[in-house]
Amino acid sequence: MGFSHPQTLLSKEPVVTPLRKRMIENMQMRNFAPKTIHIYVDVVARFARYFGKSPEQLGAEEVRQYLLHMVQDKKLAWATYKQALAALRYLYRWVLNGPEVVQDIRCPRPERRLPVVLSFDEVQRFFSAIPLFKQRMILMTAYAAGLRIAEVVHLEVSDVDSQRMVIHVRHGKRNKDRYTMLSPVLLQMLRHYWVAARPVRYLFPGRSLDQHMSVSVVQRACRDARLRAELDKAVTPHTLRHSFATHLLEAGTDLRVIQQLLGHANPRTTALYTYVSTKLISETQSPFDLLDLTGKGTP
Repeated sequence: MGFSHPQTLLSKEPVVTPLRKRMIENMQMRNFAPKTIHIYVDVVARFARYFGKSPEQLGAEEVRQYLLHMVQDKKLAWATYKQALAALRYLYRWVLNGPEVVQDIRCPRPERRLPVVLSFDEVQRFFSAIPLFKQRMILMTAYAAGLRIAEVVHLEVSDVDSQRMVIHVRHGKRNKDRYTMLSPVLLQMLRHYWVAARPVRYLFPGRSLDQHMSVSVVQRACRDARLRAELDKAVTPHTLRHSFATHLLEAGTDLRVIQQLLGHANPRTTALYTYVSTKLISETQSPFDLLDLTGKGTP
């Protein structure tokens, strides 16, 4: 009933043990996203390999030791630690139906790192540095609609609603649907793109029309464009999403509207963009300017 198996170390394909199978089926029944299932299963497999035992033979003390190992020895990022914590909690509570073995584990204080945001000039230079039409269009769509990379590659032709001027985002994060804006300029460009590419199902197909473009292709196109544009900032598809949100905020768009467009469950996530908007900072008057200091600071 173990989670990992010696053969796992000798083969690229993991052995599907009864416990692994039960965990996968349990998450599928709860409608977990495939990416989340993969992450949780991988976390539990690493946990089992660390101790060389099945999680069924491990308890609260081993969980504590493993999490401390991640923080103190591996020095993993906060997001990675949080995923491991959630995966182990899920395993013991919902799969093994045991006591809450993770209840006494305290999460480390997360570091707040501000997202990278491009200026309008940098966005223009970035798009001008993408030579292939389809790659340029998919990254433009990601920016114009504030989409995550998984959302933009899964877009279907029917998701573009030119009558209501919205884009239907299906199965976004946490498997939630939403609508986001359809820019009139983007719509005109997508019409030209459709005439040239003739996509059938997916708006941005891969090598075959019945498959969407892979995430790795988009990431590589993004990396290459950043180098061609000679941008000093690190640019990923998610950087375009951050830039979209920040530019909307600087244009005066209400934070609640931006939250809905981005599909954020927590408004505090959207509020992060108030920390990176240099326009809002520069246009805010300092209380020092309100003081009457005429003639009092001159030598």
